[in-house]
Amino acid sequence: MKEKIDEQTKELIAIGASISAHCQPCLTYHVAKAKELGLDADLISAAIDVGYMVQTGATVAMKEFANRVLSALTPGSPASCKCETTGGKSCCG
Repeated sequence: MKEKIDEQTKELIAIGASISAHCQPCLTYHVAKAKELGLDADLISAAIDVGYMVQTGATVAMKEFANRVLSALTPGSPASCKCETTGGKSCCG
């Protein structure tokens, strides 16, 4: 049997998710709901901080991925070179 997450914890999760999803109406709703459930400003702020950490991690990972994709499109980059090497040198560089 799965244990259920209590409503307060769900709202804290939703607050963090709202930040990482850039959803302003979601954040407004979930902060208000958290206050209704008796959560204090410190807990709500902590959930917001977690959302920012998730967002930052995703942004860094996406930047690295985008750089790899771009590198594959740039002639002469190791990721884009599909040619044969002759004497230890490729035709790309």
